[in-house]
Amino acid sequence: MSEMENGAAPVRQWLAMPMEATAQQAIERIRRADDAAYIAVMPDVHAAGDACVGTAMATRRLVYPSAVGGDIGCGMLAMAFDASADVLRDAANAGTMLRLLGEGIPSQRRNRSRVLPFPAALDPFDLSHAALRSIADSEGRLQFGTLGGGNHFVEMQADETDRLWLMIHTGSRAIGQEVKNHHVAAATIRSASMMALDTGSPDGQEYLHDQDWARRFADANRRAIGYQVADILRTAFKIDPIESTTIACDHNHVQREEHFGQSFLVHRKGAMPADLGAAGVVPGSMGTLSFHVEGRGCAESLRSSAHGAGRLLSRHAARERFHRADLRQQMEGVWFDPRMSEALREESPRSYKDVQAVMRAQRDLVKIIRTLRPVLVFKGK
Repeated sequence: MSEMENGAAPVRQWLAMPMEATAQQAIERIRRADDAAYIAVMPDVHAAGDACVGTAMATRRLVYPSAVGGDIGCGMLAMAFDASADVLRDAANAGTMLRLLGEGIPSQRRNRSRVLPFPAALDPFDLSHAALRSIADSEGRLQFGTLGGGNHFVEMQADETDRLWLMIHTGSRAIGQEVKNHHVAAATIRSASMMALDTGSPDGQEYLHDQDWARRFADANRRAIGYQVADILRTAFKIDPIESTTIACDHNHVQREEHFGQSFLVHRKGAMPADLGAAGVVPGSMGTLSFHVEGRGCAESLRSSAHGAGRLLSRHAARERFHRADLRQQMEGVWFDPRMSEALREESPRSYKDVQAVMRAQRDLVKIIRTLRPVLVFKGK
């Protein structure tokens, strides 16, 4: 752990490697933002827009939508199955699984005839503004139960006993970005290149309300995908899920919490809550290890941890450096759809930091409970 002071909000850092200059500049800017009280930097930190991925930021009154980001509620779901991972090491079975995932889990939008029902608790008309309600009731319904692109995925894994596990990474799809954009446009406070809302005002309270809705949408979205994967395994391979093993967490949100005897709005962007004993999932890249963890409740990190390995190279840099042959070499031993090779170059495993170095850097933040190896990876276009 290291720290920076110099008259602005204190910063505590857990770094797996030296921080890139653009991330250092962003952290220095953010710590001088109005109402910033404390910043915790995770070992997967990297620059992204106005704020850094891999940060937790505490304020007392102001809320900064950019310090949460547009994929509100993005997070992880993990669940074990009553089977050995050997079932998916067979080429024919792996091909069947990839085909059924492609047929059952769209990346972008569902056909109107195959829309999944929203959970009763997700009423689009609970959102604060007519434009958001309209988007949630139209595009939100079409995107519910879809994966998205980029670094979102469905992965089948093997634990140390070779039990089969599912891991899902996705978020709130279009509605999260719309919530961010709507409230940034309505904000009148500008600080550290970010727009802020006062939570003592109706505008600030509306953002918190809508952010919570998008966060719940993201959680329901992952669970809907999980049910579809379970149905595929049950139907095609007679394998049942062990629902009691489910781990659910997210890493893009803001919520009021108690820290250091005070009440703060904790903004997490690519940072997972790590309260004492709290279960979490820290994924590596699609070709490396992932971990199930328990939080250690470290006060200095705002009870947070890394949300994954974190990017080492930008998407553009990864496409410049890695070609399809490189991707295939890096993915040796892991099934994926070879027709996606061109699209997946930017997600090459070596585009990410060494997740084991990340875990070593945050050994004060989480305890490793389970180590998992990838067997099959499905990503959308």
